[in-house]
Amino acid sequence: MAANGTGVSTPRSPLARIQTQKKGNEMCHDDSGKTVTAQTINELHSLQKKRSAPTTPLDGVQGAFASLTEGERQRQQLQSIRYTCTCNTETHVIVGSRDECLKLFQAASYLLPCAIFGLLTRNMSKFVKGDPERTILPVPNIILSKIIKLLLLFFCVDAELYEQAIKYEKGSFITSTGALATLSGAKTGRSPRDKRVVIDDTTQDELWWGKGSPNIEINEHTFMVNRERAVDYLNSLDKVFVNDQFLNWDPQNRIKVRIVSARAYHSLFMHNMCIRPTLEELKNFGTPDFTIYNAGQFPCNRYTHYMTSSTSIDLNLARREMVILGTQYAGEMKKGLFSVMHYLMPKRQILSLHSGCNMGKDGDVALFFGLSGTGKTTLSTDHNRYLIGDDEHCWSDNGVSNIEGGCYAKCIDLSGEKEPDIWNAIKFGTVLENVVFDEHKRQVDYGDKSVTENTRAAYPIEYIPNAKIPCVGPHPKNVILLACDAFGVLPPVSKLSLAQTMYHFISGYTALVAGTEDGIKEPTATFSACFGAAFIMLHPTKYAALLAEKMQKHGATGWLVNTGWSGGTYGSGKRIKLPYTRKIIDAIHSGSLLNATYEKTEVFGLEIPTEIEGVPSEILHPENTWTDKQAYKDTLLKLGGLFKKNFETFTNYKIGKDNKLTEEILAAGPNF
Repeated sequence: MAANGTGVSTPRSPLARIQTQKKGNEMCHDDSGKTVTAQTINELHSLQKKRSAPTTPLDGVQGAFASLTEGERQRQQLQSIRYTCTCNTETHVIVGSRDECLKLFQAASYLLPCAIFGLLTRNMSKFVKGDPERTILPVPNIILSKIIKLLLLFFCVDAELYEQAIKYEKGSFITSTGALATLSGAKTGRSPRDKRVVIDDTTQDELWWGKGSPNIEINEHTFMVNRERAVDYLNSLDKVFVNDQFLNWDPQNRIKVRIVSARAYHSLFMHNMCIRPTLEELKNFGTPDFTIYNAGQFPCNRYTHYMTSSTSIDLNLARREMVILGTQYAGEMKKGLFSVMHYLMPKRQILSLHSGCNMGKDGDVALFFGLSGTGKTTLSTDHNRYLIGDDEHCWSDNGVSNIEGGCYAKCIDLSGEKEPDIWNAIKFGTVLENVVFDEHKRQVDYGDKSVTENTRAAYPIEYIPNAKIPCVGPHPKNVILLACDAFGVLPPVSKLSLAQTMYHFISGYTALVAGTEDGIKEPTATFSACFGAAFIMLHPTKYAALLAEKMQKHGATGWLVNTGWSGGTYGSGKRIKLPYTRKIIDAIHSGSLLNATYEKTEVFGLEIPTEIEGVPSEILHPENTWTDKQAYKDTLLKLGGLFKKNFETFTNYKIGKDNKLTEEILAAGPNF
């Protein structure tokens, strides 16, 4: 069996069929894309490029590497990282600075067999006579090729990764704006049912297990089987990529991560998404706090205990390691590390958050929570405010900080008019996943869903003009919970008490409408605890308690903003206009909404303002916009019942040994 850049082939057929899974009942809300519809590797590649007439002659054109032999290419790359190499009949001697040889030593320690690693260990203490800053590293010829392959790809930067992807990974192209277009193979979204966590004496008590939880158990033995399978696969390759990077812009709570991967696409993706160290930080990086072994091109053994498919994403919190098999979707690495932060940060009394975050020119910070389709990205991107981050954050005693060093934006139907910042960020260095482009002009058609609806762009946060670098800010003043209510009964904005904020944060509500998923004919309520149930590790009430504690301590106000329908359900009412929602958000930022006059609604007991500048007063109370008042009340009760049913999962949960969810939080929900 031989691996290639987009899948796994078998001796039986030169066109391996891509295995897809039918979507079953989800454990929790999952906003990832559907599995790719292509049935063969070649069919997948044919979807990526749109046919058009060439505008330039193609005869006589050679590739970038056409005139270079493999040996010449290796020598050029060796020179690019300032190593020199001399030969004799028995050994190669790699000569470089002490720090450079130590870097090679670190790479080898992760992938080379123990016997080879021992040779390196014994030779690390040898110095070039007369120059203590120069180190020699004698290596037997038989293992030199493996050493050089590790060496070449440990220090790669954007341009080198482009070259590696284009030459070795089918489906990699440079688009007209300079971005790297790639394919993630059969999986174009996350595989939540294939993500597992090692259960041991510690995690059995600490993590959230059971109904509604995203955590699926795996034992230590099975993890080690998959780990060995992944490392053996990586060892079999001609080249691997190693990223040493950071998570969390707060220097006091920074986490060091190492990502070992088989594809240049994955290395560039994580280079963009994690925080990029300076040369000095890289030199003193030391031992990572967490390591990912991404062997996603190679499947797991379906007959191994706990496995249900050829895909497995395994977390071992005790070993602080993650293993990926059977999926090349890069988002698994990003969200796997987010799950790790959801476990590590609360141990330090730091709240990890699936939210957007921005800051005004006066230092006022706002957090934006919301599921897909609620407008989180649109509303948190404001040219009058600084962007701290678009997706993952921590709230500590020092304030708020972005976990990541980049943005992972959806690209479907992207346009320069709607999202100018994202549009302009798609340039050299950006990774474009699963997009379709013109065969000759390389212009991307963002409306084309031939490969998947879940097309994405990953780029450094510095590509956003108003990004705040470093990505940190003071304690938030406003916590905004966004819901796209397709039932049309939630007000455009309501001020929440602390208990209500906890209730709606734990609920994580939005609604799917017809067209977002096959088979949906009427609004369907969707709940995702903490607005990110697929990634949390502890029980939702623990994150809610931390949120309430920090909001109370720092005087933050909670708001529920409906970006969905008014005057009726989806199909009969109308969606609340974006300019009105922006006026509401502006009033929250300015503080003027705190001084408004409020009235309370039935069932949910929400406080709604009677007047907001620039927003028609009649839409602020949803009942006013419905012509059929009885239909409004019936729909309101229906939605209230859905909230109550969802919350049954949390009512009997114990925090610690004795403390149950407080009656105050339960009372903050629908009352009828």
